[in-house]
Amino acid sequence: MTCFEAAAADPRRVRRPQFHQNPAMSLLPILELPHPRLRNVAGTLDADRIATPGFQRLLDDMFETMYVAPGIGLAATQVDVHDRFMVIDVSENRDQPLVFINPVIHRRTEQLREHQEGCLSIPGIYADVTRADGIQVEALDRHGKPFVLEVDDLLATCIQHEIDHLDGKLFIDHLSPLKRDRALKKYEKLRKGRD
Repeated sequence: MTCFEAAAADPRRVRRPQFHQNPAMSLLPILELPHPRLRNVAGTLDADRIATPGFQRLLDDMFETMYVAPGIGLAATQVDVHDRFMVIDVSENRDQPLVFINPVIHRRTEQLREHQEGCLSIPGIYADVTRADGIQVEALDRHGKPFVLEVDDLLATCIQHEIDHLDGKLFIDHLSPLKRDRALKKYEKLRKGRD
């Protein structure tokens, strides 16, 4: 099982966090490769939008979409919104939702870690990706409050993966040309099998 499939182990045991007083959540369509908008670079989110009911509902919808998919992170780009924000929950019980608005990585450790990654925008494809084991990230939370986190291991990997989406990149871009070509060929076979 990959780190990005952790939530899928037993969906019946997934506990949903209490959301932002929004009982009417809905699932959002997730863009899948080769959709060209996955390569868009997201723009900075205007802080005035954070407190609006529409934006708060969008965050709740993104969490619900991520949990149902199932996944551990979802960037706005993946749901065809091209502003810099993302939602993440790497907790085993799926009860520690994190929102990162306008995230910036300030530091990366020299120590690297390899995780097997997958992506909701490239379903069925997994590959080992090497990234910084630890990072320092600054962002705004869902209420617009600034915070700085120093994290490592799976959360660091997930943050880097989701920020890549905001920068128009996919995890397969970190693979060698040969491994990327193999992954894309496998993905095309999977897509044809779903059609």
